[in-house]
Amino acid sequence: MGIKRRLLIGGIVALAAAGSAPLDEELSRAVAVAYAAQGSLPYSWGGGHAARPGPSKGTCRGYSGSIKPCPASRTRGFDCSGFTRWVYGLAFGEDVLGPGNTDDHLGRLRRVGVPQPGDLVFYGRPGRTHHVGVYVGGGKMINAFATGTRIRMDDVSVLDDLLGYYHYPA
Repeated sequence: MGIKRRLLIGGIVALAAAGSAPLDEELSRAVAVAYAAQGSLPYSWGGGHAARPGPSKGTCRGYSGSIKPCPASRTRGFDCSGFTRWVYGLAFGEDVLGPGNTDDHLGRLRRVGVPQPGDLVFYGRPGRTHHVGVYVGGGKMINAFATGTRIRMDDVSVLDDLLGYYHYPA
């Protein structure tokens, strides 16, 4: 087993295998942050979209989830794009994805045919995306999936409308 190094990123301690994969340093940090965040915070519709990246209370505006009444305005956490914005903000040292939703974030990235851990995986269709997660390799992503869940790992096949994998910078 390789030597592991401790990363303290945004108050989260993550372990990263030294020299484990030929990744950009920022993408390695994105994977470490995503792994460390698993189970840590709940999904909150609109969460993570404050002026600065990070967990925040969400909004019930536009909410159509199955849990009624909408819990977002009293739940501090992330929706999917708020989570990836925060992960990339910590990994790249600045808010590279910026405010907005999955369609806004997609415009700051370039599509890749072969993803590497740390790239983002999007669902929907161009101009109408609805979900995003952090690809961690092996057909898996870490994401804020839906109301009633916490940050978690899922197969990229969890949704049936995979749009593709995207890399920063564009």
